[in-house]
Amino acid sequence: MFDALEISLRMVASLREPLRELQRKDPDLYRQVRRAAASVTLNLAEGRRRAGGDRVHLWRVAAGSADEVHSALRTAVALGDLREEDLAECFELLDRVLAMTWKLTH
Repeated sequence: MFDALEISLRMVASLREPLRELQRKDPDLYRQVRRAAASVTLNLAEGRRRAGGDRVHLWRVAAGSADEVHSALRTAVALGDLREEDLAECFELLDRVLAMTWKLTH
């Protein structure tokens, strides 16, 4: 089992309800968050099967996508489209993914 991948899948699952709300209020931001969240998981999985610098590159991309999800959700909160308290689990899981990807890349 690859813990970073499993945590990223939990993060994606935690977005189900908030994304439904965001899709209604800001379809463009919804699509961006959805793509970035999927990118986290997909790049972690692909990196797991690669070797050398290629592996590290994919894990860096996953970290970048996780940071993008975090920033996009904060933007949605700032715009009044989502409530921060509804994103607490997702933010916690994103922090874990970012810590794990930092360890994987350093």
